[in-house]
Amino acid sequence: MIARRHQVALALTALLAAAAACQAHDREPASGHPAPSPSRGFTLVATGDIVPHASVVDRARFDAGGTGYDFGPMFTGIQPVVTGADLALCHLETVRVAADPAADSLPRLAAALATTGYDGCSTASEHALDDGPDGVRRTLDALDGTGVRHAGTARSEAEAAAVPLLSAGPAKVAHLAYTYDTDGRPLPDGQPWALSLIDENKIVADARNARRAGADVVVVSLHWGTEWQDAPDGRQLALARTLTASRTGGRPDIDLILGSHAHVPQAYEKVNGTWVVYGLGDQVAGETPNRAGVVDPRANQSSVARFTFSPPARPGARWEVTRAAFVPGLFDLDAGRVVDLDRALAQGADVGGVRDRIRDLVLSRGAAQDGLVTGEQEGQGEYGQ
Repeated sequence: MIARRHQVALALTALLAAAAACQAHDREPASGHPAPSPSRGFTLVATGDIVPHASVVDRARFDAGGTGYDFGPMFTGIQPVVTGADLALCHLETVRVAADPAADSLPRLAAALATTGYDGCSTASEHALDDGPDGVRRTLDALDGTGVRHAGTARSEAEAAAVPLLSAGPAKVAHLAYTYDTDGRPLPDGQPWALSLIDENKIVADARNARRAGADVVVVSLHWGTEWQDAPDGRQLALARTLTASRTGGRPDIDLILGSHAHVPQAYEKVNGTWVVYGLGDQVAGETPNRAGVVDPRANQSSVARFTFSPPARPGARWEVTRAAFVPGLFDLDAGRVVDLDRALAQGADVGGVRDRIRDLVLSRGAAQDGLVTGEQEGQGEYGQ
């Protein structure tokens, strides 16, 4: 049944992407993001893990005509969502592109992220040190080469200490990123700053430092949780409560938490007045075996988070999330494409079961009562419909 849904989605992918891209082109300025206005707020979009498995790389080579790699077509179905935001963030799961010892495809993947409209990417994960400091350097060099900012790993102590500030309409947003583990690899000798590990005291200190550096909004990406578990685990819940409770002068130190790592979509929840996305799921990944060694289709399901921030009501107050939405997504293995399931369903594709499953997980901790809606409920105009 899932395979059939993939095939139906494939039939719609080109039509949906073309129509959405045309409307996005008509709507947006040449920069790809809405023009800033000092009197308005801003929108932030975040997507899940990008895991370039061998089959993903093979698809990029096919899309390039057998010479080189072209990852761009994979993202065309979600591009209107990304370019429709003032700030778009992704998560790059690994420093190593499968089946590519020369790492020639990594710069091409970075180029596709930039073309899709991503402004920054978290790079902190348990695989960040798979190739040691050289892998960190190679990954960040590739992202720098296309103008995509990064957070969570560093090539120098100075880079690790710097506050990554990104422009989002009229606001400055700090993007911080941390991972729960290194998959057993030690931090590089003499370079403990190469990868940011989850430590609640350090996260709070970094968030406060970002605020002092001029951040209007502080976003924290956390690579955490239990793989293949649909519900957030106890450590996620506890850390979310601690981080969202931290305040300076009555103002929360952290304004949004974005989760990755579990390979499956997890709930959104408003904790202490701050939105927490426990797990976005894998946006791009090949066939992935679960803990039982069985290929699990949940690894190709995800959500896209979209938050609208409005300016403070008074000096010294926080930027408030005044609208929260999500778009259920699927990586169609047959087509090698990211599919917006709301849009595909509206066009008649048989993807209702997958869309509903993702929606139920996202809303499983009561987020609907706090105003979280699907992109379809929000009114698809801003998503390229």
